[in-house]
Amino acid sequence: MKISLLFLIPALVNAWSPTNSYAPGRIECPSDKRLTRVAEGLSSEEHAWLEGRNPVTQANLIKFLQNANMTDFDAQSFVENAKKNITIGLAFSGGGYRAMLCGAGQLAALDSRTTNADASGLGGLLQASTYLVGLSGGNWLVGTIAMNNFTSVEKIVDDGKIWDLERSIINPAGWNVVKLYKYYNGISDDLNAKKDAGFDLSLTDTWARMLSHQFFSELNDTGAALTWSTLQESDPFTNHEMPFPIVVADGRTPNSYIISGNSTVFETNPFELGSWDPSVYQFTKVKYLGTNTTDGEHNGTCVGGFDNAGYVMGTSSTLFNQFVLQINTTSIVGALKDLITHFLNDVSKAENDIAIYKPNPFHKTDEGTISSIAQNDTLYLVDGGEDLQNVPIYPLIQPERKVDVIFAYDNSGDTDQYWPNGASLVATYERQFLTQGNGTYFPHVPDVNTFRNLNLTAKPAFFGCDAKNLSSLFNSPPTNVSTNVTSSVYDIPLVVYTANRPFSFWSNTSTFDMDYTDAQKKGMIRNGYEVSSRLNKTLDSEWAACVGCAIIRREQERQSIEQSEQCKRCFARYCWNGELDSSDAGVNFTTDGTTNGPENDGNRTVSAGLSITIQAGNTSVFKAIGYALLCILVLGFSI
Repeated sequence: MKISLLFLIPALVNAWSPTNSYAPGRIECPSDKRLTRVAEGLSSEEHAWLEGRNPVTQANLIKFLQNANMTDFDAQSFVENAKKNITIGLAFSGGGYRAMLCGAGQLAALDSRTTNADASGLGGLLQASTYLVGLSGGNWLVGTIAMNNFTSVEKIVDDGKIWDLERSIINPAGWNVVKLYKYYNGISDDLNAKKDAGFDLSLTDTWARMLSHQFFSELNDTGAALTWSTLQESDPFTNHEMPFPIVVADGRTPNSYIISGNSTVFETNPFELGSWDPSVYQFTKVKYLGTNTTDGEHNGTCVGGFDNAGYVMGTSSTLFNQFVLQINTTSIVGALKDLITHFLNDVSKAENDIAIYKPNPFHKTDEGTISSIAQNDTLYLVDGGEDLQNVPIYPLIQPERKVDVIFAYDNSGDTDQYWPNGASLVATYERQFLTQGNGTYFPHVPDVNTFRNLNLTAKPAFFGCDAKNLSSLFNSPPTNVSTNVTSSVYDIPLVVYTANRPFSFWSNTSTFDMDYTDAQKKGMIRNGYEVSSRLNKTLDSEWAACVGCAIIRREQERQSIEQSEQCKRCFARYCWNGELDSSDAGVNFTTDGTTNGPENDGNRTVSAGLSITIQAGNTSVFKAIGYALLCILVLGFSI
């Protein structure tokens, strides 16, 4: 992937918080007292936005398919005569900075603004997509791109101001003690402002402000006043130039544990926060979060600014609150630790992995089936990956959205070596048979060992290639289905699954690695580009055409159109054929797939593609020495 400056830096969207700070404040209420709605369909706002986006995606899809070198196929005629608008959804998994950086490279390969992406990648697929969904680290990617005026990954890398990961956000100032004090004092002031305004705090507030320093560094207040609902007013969104961004989180109550069947999946989009699950089955206007309501209606006094962009992004990654709490177990000692913990003293540690949304917008409503949510004055949200669905597919299989194909990018750390093994797709597949599935359908997938043994993580894999083979899913529908949308097998999306793997860089870094050198950051992004592009199409010169075949498949089936010979070859290469191999899984990657050999150590180089040599070593030792020296400098420093 070539990184070069192509575009001028766009103006960032204006801050929207009425207090011009991290604190929420009073705003004018809407004329309609009701702020919530039953999840019986898309919101009127999303529906109206889609009417503007659909012609854009249609034109870009025609261009993408024409550039894909598909044989015996008239792209313009096919797209313009489709029975419905062909809808593409992109989903990027959680997994900390590993997921953000790998996902960034994968996204760059889909972006026509990236140099050479049309030739060596899948350039234009991003522009042809309707939905863009992120979770945890994947949402750091989605949120950064969306909230920075739909910037490009290439521009972020070239400019170097956003995603400065050279130092951990726990200690971003290095040896500069004065700068470190200013950093934490600023965060403390932001949190105190919210607390003084009458709102409860959690560690997610601290985490949110830390993240914002990296994601919104070009704003004077590093995003303290930037709200998620600002997207409603941003030019790229209102002009329908970008996909519809969605953030995924899970709902839970304190002292409970998330399991796939019992969790409530929440989404936050530019207009709403809520859940399609029967346990809630409601949405509320995101702009008015923080407003006291009774049965979904305001009392004439409304709040704005609660939906801070960093807070929304931090909500989807509350797992990392544990990192903040681990200050007592790290090599950070002495005065530095005292300095950091001083600013965390007022934050409750009893709810360390929870984002507090109080007042609960669904308080005293009777639509959901879980009374504990409606009866609590606080809504508790956590990392969206806690229910094992680490690839945020759930918003894309809602029948109301009519998605035809999902591109699922999995940068999870499922194995001991931090590689994906398909566990997320298994969790999503199994959930459809439970009450919480609520009329959603997802193609058949194998067990996690089969994912690795059959190389379904070593190269892209297609699931649900033949809709007629999915009819058995309708034989076991979930009970208490709330959705009013009638589905057919042709409405079940085809899934293109792409898992993180090494080409030019060993991208299996720990989920809790909090700092990356510039070379490591670019290596991760470059490798992600190669994963998404099949090593710049060197492993398959027809890769773009095969992607095109996946995109058009459901519409072909609706019209009983037979696949071209090229598409048949593509499906033979990439479709899972139902075979299973549940034996012990291979652990090492080669160009073609996995082997049972041990993973390399020391100076590790992947020969396939462009090679980058990374010196292995125990960096924690050097970090500990650095922190110790820093503590010597600040010894005796007191607040």
